[in-house]
Amino acid sequence: MSDLVKLTIDDREVEVAKGTGLVETAAAAGIEIPVFCYEPRLGPAVGACRMCLVEVEGMPKLQAGCTLTAQDGMVVHTASTSARAAEGQKGTLEFILVNHPLDCPVCDKGGECPLQDLTFRYGPGSTRMTFPKLTFDKPIPVSPLIALDRERCILCYRCTRFSSDVAEDEQLIARNRGAYSMIATFGDEPYRAPFSGNVIELCPVGALTSTQYRFEARPWEIQDVPTVCGLCPAGCNIRATTREGLVKRVQSRNHPEVDGGWLCDKGRFTFPHLRSDDRVREPLVRGTVGLEPVSWDAALDRAEELLRGAQGKIVTALSGSETTEIAYGLGVLLRRGLGAHSAVLDESTSAALDACRAPLSTIGAAELVVVVGDDEVVDRAPIVDLWLRKARRAGAEIVTIGARGSVPAPVGGAAEALRDLAAADSELGGRLRASDRAILVWSGSGGGGGARLAEAAHALGFEGKPGCAVFHLPARANARGVAEAWAAAADADEADPEPIGLLVVSGDEAAGDPSVRALAERASTVIAITMFHSLAVGWADLVLPATASLEREGTAMNLEGRVQRLRRAVTPPVPDELAWLSKLAERFGVALSPHAAVVFEELSGRIYGGLLLEQLGEHAGLPARRPYEAPEPTPLAHSPEANVPEDHFVGTLRLLRYTPLFSGHQVERVPELQFQRPEREVALSTVDADRRGIATGDLVSLRSNGTSVELRARVDARLVEGVARLADEHAAHLHADVEVVKA
Repeated sequence: MSDLVKLTIDDREVEVAKGTGLVETAAAAGIEIPVFCYEPRLGPAVGACRMCLVEVEGMPKLQAGCTLTAQDGMVVHTASTSARAAEGQKGTLEFILVNHPLDCPVCDKGGECPLQDLTFRYGPGSTRMTFPKLTFDKPIPVSPLIALDRERCILCYRCTRFSSDVAEDEQLIARNRGAYSMIATFGDEPYRAPFSGNVIELCPVGALTSTQYRFEARPWEIQDVPTVCGLCPAGCNIRATTREGLVKRVQSRNHPEVDGGWLCDKGRFTFPHLRSDDRVREPLVRGTVGLEPVSWDAALDRAEELLRGAQGKIVTALSGSETTEIAYGLGVLLRRGLGAHSAVLDESTSAALDACRAPLSTIGAAELVVVVGDDEVVDRAPIVDLWLRKARRAGAEIVTIGARGSVPAPVGGAAEALRDLAAADSELGGRLRASDRAILVWSGSGGGGGARLAEAAHALGFEGKPGCAVFHLPARANARGVAEAWAAAADADEADPEPIGLLVVSGDEAAGDPSVRALAERASTVIAITMFHSLAVGWADLVLPATASLEREGTAMNLEGRVQRLRRAVTPPVPDELAWLSKLAERFGVALSPHAAVVFEELSGRIYGGLLLEQLGEHAGLPARRPYEAPEPTPLAHSPEANVPEDHFVGTLRLLRYTPLFSGHQVERVPELQFQRPEREVALSTVDADRRGIATGDLVSLRSNGTSVELRARVDARLVEGVARLADEHAAHLHADVEVVKA
């Protein structure tokens, strides 16, 4: 144990690993060293605020405790036992408060403010300053989501360090010097980045506040509900703050293995969609003059009529955003009660991935990471992008293979790229085999997804290496949990019906899928389970109101294979899905509990080995790896660009659609988030742009099958030749091949 050192803090002997920070060392001994600027998640300390002053024997001056590490034989005295340290801390607080406004009664941070707490515990108690305090215009809009009160800022630099050292967006800076130093953005442009909201939580004094939460509640009026974000497959842990039955804010809740305490802006700021004006609050039945509101009894009567009338020819389009229990409930009703065929869920997850299961935090310690696929990681699972950045800062090599990769690959060629990696003569594959800390990530659609990823990892020998892992990034939050729950609801799959007597659309994500819209055109009747008056309402014969993840009890499985618990933050304005599903199932002689906990117990016995809900706790653990079982073989999908004439790209380009992080029905209904949505632009490779005489900013026309869309062009040096990359919301009426011409 030569790596351990002994030191004394306030007459207490402590033994810790050599190099442990003094703040953490003191905490292990039950001693507090107060801090403002120090935050372990931001990396090495900078000693900016000097609140952590301590006396170290043998050193003539007081030292910033946060910048010190444990050394053998060190003797430290904090303000509790050293008059010099106490005087230093008191002086530090006095200077911090020189220009700080005394507006605690109206400050959003009041009641949960470290500056308040430390002033009461360590401050001078009165001020000697009689001159006027400096004042500034306020609030300054850092972005539509964040407001800055500059006179409250104590220049701890937590926010700028997050921007530069964690998110690496480099948008927040400190401007000017001395007493006139201030936090700002470059050119006073809005802080537009996927993780900007984290600076609100990091700020220790209420200088940076949320425009959504500003003046909305005080700490003694609120309740915090621990739950899980349901907007992407990472499953970040969150706290939903509620007041008088409404969600007022969402904050991160540090799960070190999953999110590291960070949260993207989509997860943080989209909660107002729960109160959207176009929310469906009662069942709607199509009559002679369109959709009409009806009672729940009448709606269930109509649902029973449609289900029986379909004579088993039923297709269910699942969103992948349902809780595992809701998906199981739908499966119990439709498969056990009616013999309906398997659901439509375009997510190629696989249980074979469990052979290389590991926490997301494993990425941060990797030495080699290979990301395969055409979609940007930040769009599919933003917190994974932060782990990748952490790995790169620690010296890891990040290799991306795809349409915008450091290793270019044809669109849709991810599965083929994985096969090549696993080949014995692959140089990169050889390095993956030799490494004890290698990571494979799939970030794309099609080609077998999780199964192909698991096969490649097995071929590379990842199973026996705890530091090696694979992560499949599905498009939906609970894609694997939904797929497994649906499969568990019956013992065998049924044949696809033709014609389709009834299409059941579960959730707004499914309703927005073009392939589901195509199914709706073929179906005789449609039942839509949706939160909003959106596309599905236009072609539905029966509309049943849905709930959001913050309104649900249940569980979800994230991309690691970790089962996590969702807790209801607020009561929904409509009945929970399980409540009416259980009543409907009863009409078909099928037993289904209306309570998520009871459904989980039944489901757990089938797919989770009897896992108890109580075992999940507030920070769910990750199950151990399981022996590898080869997934079902599927034909390898070759690149659509193979064997095309050389002049193919002169006339048309392959359309590469992607789903941006800031898109979807939640984002569309939050005004403050609109500035984060993607620009109306199409990305072209340098070669394709030069061929057409197009430059960034030019207006171009995209044409296919008689449809045209006008957008701004952006030349992307990373994009492969022959591709036009476009956000889904701007490509609704375009087909696979498009002609791009200067407008």
